Amino acid sequence: MDFDQIITFLEVARLGSFSRAGEKVFRSQSAVSAQIRQLELEYGDRLLDRSGKTVQLTPAGRIMAQYAEQMLRLRDESIKAVAEQGVTPRGRVLIGANEATCLYVLPEVFAEYWRLYPEVNLSVYRNFTSKIVEKLEDGQLDLGVVTMPIKSQSLKVHSIFKDRLLLMVGANSKLASKPSATLEEVAREPLIYPRTGYTRRIMDKLFRPFQSELKIRMELPSVGMIKSFVEAGLGSSLLSSSFARDEVSSGRARLIEIEGVELWRELGLAYRKDRTQPRAVTAFIQTARKMAAGRDKGSTTPTPTTAAESLRP
Repeated sequence: MDFDQIITFLEVARLGSFSRAGEKVFRSQSAVSAQIRQLELEYGDRLLDRSGKTVQLTPAGRIMAQYAEQMLRLRDESIKAVAEQGVTPRGRVLIGANEATCLYVLPEVFAEYWRLYPEVNLSVYRNFTSKIVEKLEDGQLDLGVVTMPIKSQSLKVHSIFKDRLLLMVGANSKLASKPSATLEEVAREPLIYPRTGYTRRIMDKLFRPFQSELKIRMELPSVGMIKSFVEAGLGSSLLSSSFARDEVSSGRARLIEIEGVELWRELGLAYRKDRTQPRAVTAFIQTARKMAAGRDKGSTTPTPTTAAESLRP
């Protein structure tokens, strides 16, 4: 038995398919089947039921899956423990973040961290804040970049990024020539909503008084898609100002204020406060906080039309 077989077994159990697991671990379906057969021979029992197109864990397989998760966790901990013996941070750091954070906030932090600590491997788990908090509390992630505030007694959170939420409109929108618009004016225009997440909750609350007259043209799963459709003139949406930097600087879109409304999105770096962190994790926390402090010191309050140009994530 080796860790490759364990990883393959867990992927087959998770995906319920030999072929899909093979794609995930970059092996052919026959190679995956051979690995599972080897495990079953070693344990002397069938671990997976193959009935038709579906694959399910047997009772023995369910027990094996629990131990397999523990074995992988112990492997990661041992790698970190050995890496800790050196002076320079090494090993792997597991970080959770949502898609927009991965695209617009973390690249610069990662680049600086790798410049300082090139021997560390950074692995990103992409999901919403609620799922990231769960993984942090369960010890499955080292760090998480989460939308604040969060409610968790077991986590320590440092603010690392704060950005104004403004209305993004296409260059040809009726609102594009205005420095600001009232809620009533915005509610009369077609809107594009994020499907889930923090900004969706803000927009639901903000436009609740106008629910009967709202024209929600689309509900989209990603910031990138929202920006593309806003730019194409299909509607307006609320967006973190720095996420629209390129579209605003090129003139393809505008950011305007909603009168009487000032909204911010704040991100925090979270981790378990009851654990002694490996050097690689501590170094990442220090790097992210140092960059956040430098950003805050050099930033000024943006005007709506230039917010995306003046704020760097």
